[in-house]
Amino acid sequence: MTTIHEVAEAAGVSISTVSYALSGKRPVSEKTRVRIEDAVRVLGYEPDAGARMLAGRRTHIFALTEPLRADTHAPTHMAFVLATAVAARQRGYDILLLTDEQASEGMNRVAASNLVDAILVLDVAPDDERAAIARTVRTPTVFIGIPDDQEGLTCVDLDFEAAGHLAVDRLADAGHTRITLLGQTEVSYRKSNFPRRLLHGVQDRAVERGVGLDWVTTGTSATDTAAVRAAAEAAIARGDRAFIVHAVDDVHAALLAVLDERGLRVGEDVSVISAAASFDTTTLPVPVDTIPLVPQQSCELAVDLAVRRLEEADVRPGIHLIPPEYRSVGSVALRG
Repeated sequence: MTTIHEVAEAAGVSISTVSYALSGKRPVSEKTRVRIEDAVRVLGYEPDAGARMLAGRRTHIFALTEPLRADTHAPTHMAFVLATAVAARQRGYDILLLTDEQASEGMNRVAASNLVDAILVLDVAPDDERAAIARTVRTPTVFIGIPDDQEGLTCVDLDFEAAGHLAVDRLADAGHTRITLLGQTEVSYRKSNFPRRLLHGVQDRAVERGVGLDWVTTGTSATDTAAVRAAAEAAIARGDRAFIVHAVDDVHAALLAVLDERGLRVGEDVSVISAAASFDTTTLPVPVDTIPLVPQQSCELAVDLAVRRLEEADVRPGIHLIPPEYRSVGSVALRG
């Protein structure tokens, strides 16, 4: 790795002159500045992060705090990590990924070290301790998700409540009077906020529309389908013919398998809507109507807001909700 000493030697100046030229703290003659810049370019010299921050320059690095727990569904979370990294790279920034399960420690560490220009927060909990940290650090912070206490924060997310409303409305408009919601894992409703927001949206709209609702979690694991099959079979036995699925692809596949075993045709005998799906639903064995959760939408907006916070001092905190989109493929059956 090239050092500042080598740059100074190549340019024929002192180390302090190189420092002044790169930081702009003191005037350097045009001829000397050009020699130094030529040496920097030829030698590939790059000041370290601490030096850049002392010089008042950006590091062009964003921290992404994403705690990986034992219950984390890796494919879903990595889709958001990748979308964030791509969006940041398009704006000229790299991502420093913080995966400590004790998320607050990593966030405090990077904020104190001045190694990053901004912090992006994923997998937001209802009582997320990172919210309090965001209010105290000088580093601009954007949440991809919304904690219960939103005061003074900048947050981006799909409007999960509206997605729940939209799913119930489609089924109620089709004549269904009872709906089964197949939800996330039990722990997800304690440690993540988005499942609860969609659940509340479904519950509130079901009351407004006079629709009966059964809600079932998918047990202790995202891929544990025993609870899903039992819930689907119980709903069918009751005569229910409408399902909202807010879960991973394995849960969708388990429900569709049960329906097929019972000789029920999706879109004719029974209705299925996939709500806030972050995976490609076209890979399912049966086409289903979808309200997609697109990682690129929220991650690109979060990166854009972080850059704006750096470039515009008057950008105010606030909640930025992405309206849900309904994609129909004919999986909602009309009830007489």
